[in-house]
Amino acid sequence: MKWIEAAVATKSEEIDAVCEQLAALGAGGMVVEDEADFQAFLANNHQYWDYVDDELESKFRGVSRVKFYLSDDDEGRALLETIRTGIGREITTAYVQDSDWENNWRQYYQPIEIGEKLVVVPEWLETPDDGRIPLRLDPGLIFGTGSHATTRMCLAALEHCAAPGKRVLDLGCGSGILGIGALLLGCDSVAGCDIDPKAPEVAEANAALNGLHADRFRVCAGDVLADAPMRASLGAGYDLVLANIVSDVIIPLSSIVGEFLAPDGVFLCSGIIEGRQDEVAAALRRNGFAILEHFNEEEWHCYVAKQK
Repeated sequence: MKWIEAAVATKSEEIDAVCEQLAALGAGGMVVEDEADFQAFLANNHQYWDYVDDELESKFRGVSRVKFYLSDDDEGRALLETIRTGIGREITTAYVQDSDWENNWRQYYQPIEIGEKLVVVPEWLETPDDGRIPLRLDPGLIFGTGSHATTRMCLAALEHCAAPGKRVLDLGCGSGILGIGALLLGCDSVAGCDIDPKAPEVAEANAALNGLHADRFRVCAGDVLADAPMRASLGAGYDLVLANIVSDVIIPLSSIVGEFLAPDGVFLCSGIIEGRQDEVAAALRRNGFAILEHFNEEEWHCYVAKQK
């Protein structure tokens, strides 16, 4: 089905009034795009990332508008004219297909070879016949598809850390990709945690795509830094703790991650942007870790560390 995408340019302080006008005139399915909201979101959640893509920032730069969608037929076009007349503002239009929303994003995902053993395969594609271990994934809406340097470095490092009998804890598990990779590389079980309440459902669904279920893979939602009872519920004695997050989380995490680790356990952390690597390394050493390996790809860093 074809749709009319109509956009009304406005000012941040007028968005609510414009939405009320549009609703009164019969518009539905409204989407607000506003630079002020975007910048406020970044400011209020800065602890969860060190880097925001320039392309994403440019998309919102100087933008304040309300979009709404109408069916591209006589009824939809008539309603558009009614709204155009009633709102007294300029309305720009474009045309989109259902498939533009539902499926077009899939074209950007292809199998990704990682390290020497794994290949990350979007769940709608055939598994390459190249002898690698397939890690099937529905990229969905949560971070962790294998395309980002931080995830690739973690999975490649896991090839040298994973082994039968090992228990793994993935802090900030997102899509579940690292925990799934650990199990496919031979580890026995994985527990995961993420601050995003959607993560358990998404990560466990991705695990199921790989034939991994609750007996070996479980995920909870919560803030591992702030919630001591939740930390206690995760338990201890893990052979591997993974944290592909950001520096501002890894630094305080380095002071408590030892309570999760078994003797001789390994802490693998990534998501460390260029310029913060020395700060993270200092925090690891200050909290009793020796850095065994340091990987660097693009503008990101990854450490493999072990308690002294």
